[in-house]
Amino acid sequence: MTVKEIVVIGAGAGGLMAAGRAAECGGKVILLEKTEQPGKKMLISGQGRCNISNSRDIAEFITAFGPNGRFLYSAFSRFFRQELVDLLARYGVETKTERGGRLFPVSDKAHDVVAALTEYASGAALVSGQKVSQILVSEGRVVGVKTEKETFRADAAVIATGGASYPGTGSSGDGFRLAEALGHTIVKLRPALVPLVVKEIDLAKSMQGVALKNIRLTAYRCEADKIPADLTLQDWGRGIAGKKPPKAVIESRMGELMITHFGLGGPLTMLMGLPVAEALEQGAVSVAIDLKPALSLDKLRLRLQRDFDTFGKRSFQNLLSELLPQKMIRPFVDLTGIDPFKCGGQITAAEREVILANLKCLRFNITSTLPLSAAVVTAGGVDLKEINPRTMESKLVKGLYFCGEVMDIDADTGGYNLQAAFSTGYLAGESAAGA
Repeated sequence: MTVKEIVVIGAGAGGLMAAGRAAECGGKVILLEKTEQPGKKMLISGQGRCNISNSRDIAEFITAFGPNGRFLYSAFSRFFRQELVDLLARYGVETKTERGGRLFPVSDKAHDVVAALTEYASGAALVSGQKVSQILVSEGRVVGVKTEKETFRADAAVIATGGASYPGTGSSGDGFRLAEALGHTIVKLRPALVPLVVKEIDLAKSMQGVALKNIRLTAYRCEADKIPADLTLQDWGRGIAGKKPPKAVIESRMGELMITHFGLGGPLTMLMGLPVAEALEQGAVSVAIDLKPALSLDKLRLRLQRDFDTFGKRSFQNLLSELLPQKMIRPFVDLTGIDPFKCGGQITAAEREVILANLKCLRFNITSTLPLSAAVVTAGGVDLKEINPRTMESKLVKGLYFCGEVMDIDADTGGYNLQAAFSTGYLAGESAAGA
């Protein structure tokens, strides 16, 4: 039986898995990595802990990837969470499940995951510090891979270069250029899982470092549908009430966010980064933070009235300490225009409505997302219509395979994207080896 020569381009999550599986299946594998070490993006994922997967079932995984999720069914059916957990355990890495179904190594060290996968891929020859300049094709079939220094013969090539985010880790968009040069369509690249930049920079800076939990963040088009000023106040608890949101609402979620020197970051903001980025292409976008989503407008109004009556001699800013993080109090007071030293018992009904409005709808105008290079994940990539989902092979070039973020697949945070890279990498490596 002829041994297939396979070149895997990129030693990230998908590339290590593809190289390991291809070698396991009897292929003669070369793993090319343009940086000096494999798995650099994995090392910083999950804040250095590496959120490798999620405990949810395949159906929920596919839903997390939106309309393109169905493409992953074959890959997930071939190699999914349990297979990943078993593989890591084989190399001494035990895993645990945390809040939201997130899977991490018990050690909380991404390095352990990278080390395990590097050992799995040790059957391949790792060549680092070489950037691929061209995939060589003859008569519609891969015949080699050319770097800036040398050329490698190949019966098959796997593009596992990642997206175009965090270029310092090696994910600088090389795979898109290589695929496009071979005739593949690249769906427009956009930042996904990305923070938001606000117009009110001074306000954001004054609250910098504030972490908000259990709040509701709503993004909406603020010009196209000309939202009346009171619409967002009618009930930003619509999600709780189960009512259909206003037409202008882009997305509304509960969770945690961080106020930064440039705007809004944290898990909740990142999840909404892509829909906001897409909406910004059509017009202006604003966001509203409901600081008290568990309380309806009427209940919060009653609470304010009760607190101001009960503690009537306390100053306004002191009364806010029961409602807001300390660092938010002074900026919030400034937003209301109310004297911070005014006694609670002297605050008028009209002033209470202003306070109520800012508690239920703290608004920021979004100017942009951070750039694609700062996004956790790249949306867009090689068009899935041009890839066979059962093998990860190109429909345009024989012997050309894809895995991971270079394809037009992206999902929410929570381990989904890494699992997709592992699953598609495993399938691509197996298919490239002809197993």
